[in-house]
Amino acid sequence: MASTPPASYRRSTGSARGQARKEALLRAVVEDLAANGLASHSLRRAARAAGTTHKVLLYHFAGLEDLLGQALPRLRERRVSNAAKAVAPAASLADRVRTVWPVLMDDTTGVRVIDEAIGLAMYDPARYAHLSRGAAESYLSALEAWCPTQWSEQRKREVSLLIVATLRGCLAEWRTTKDMANISPALEALVRALEREERNE
Repeated sequence: MASTPPASYRRSTGSARGQARKEALLRAVVEDLAANGLASHSLRRAARAAGTTHKVLLYHFAGLEDLLGQALPRLRERRVSNAAKAVAPAASLADRVRTVWPVLMDDTTGVRVIDEAIGLAMYDPARYAHLSRGAAESYLSALEAWCPTQWSEQRKREVSLLIVATLRGCLAEWRTTKDMANISPALEALVRALEREERNE
């Protein structure tokens, strides 16, 4: 187990210079995760990616869990941002969901690591649950904003939860089988359900 840095150094990490250094380290780790995924991730690998030592990382982060816990939300924000850019502002909710699917499958932006985190959380919850905790919430606010404005907040939340659950299942199938023959019908069923929901405003 890594030793705890001296309190005086901990205080220095809160300075403007310390915060800037931490931010630079975090950005480097985020890009390493985007490029190489979560497999075999460690403090030493993160340190190599950041051009430093694992001891320096431990001065700025409480440990690997803390580091990953701060890095993965950055990648979730990237995915949400990519999705938002892909949809037309005036499109229906159903059309937006249809447009977003290719963005979710896109591996070139490194966001596949978010799906890896969910898989690890299912495989070993005691060790990895924190990596996917709050993931759904990061998407729900964007989805609720896409819902018709006249819907109640409860209805927006319920429909958004349906979308997140369905797309998560489709992504799990895509990541593990690449079999669109099973995925496409599920996506089309979701789109039809959303179209009916929007017609019954």
